[in-house]
Amino acid sequence: MSARIFSPAKTAMQSGKAKTGYWVLEFDPSQPLKIDPLMGYTSSGDMRRQIKLTFETREEAEAYAKKHGIEYRVQEPKEAKRRTISYSDNFRYDRKVPWTH
Repeated sequence: MSARIFSPAKTAMQSGKAKTGYWVLEFDPSQPLKIDPLMGYTSSGDMRRQIKLTFETREEAEAYAKKHGIEYRVQEPKEAKRRTISYSDNFRYDRKVPWTH
């Protein structure tokens, strides 16, 4: 039984950083998905695939995994690269790329 500990990125629908910064412990699948021949649904007998535990900090998630004897790996979060863009730059006379509709 192994797990992955990560901090999820913000969704594409978010502009701010609210509801981010928490850590998730998610179990790795132990069985592959099966395709139902009649309906075409995907299914699995692995119930741990549905469990996602959330923690305030990375240390809490690691402590939980160690306490319960779960092998884990930590994925560090990637920092977003922010570009500062000025609205007035759209209308500069010396623009490199011409602005058209």
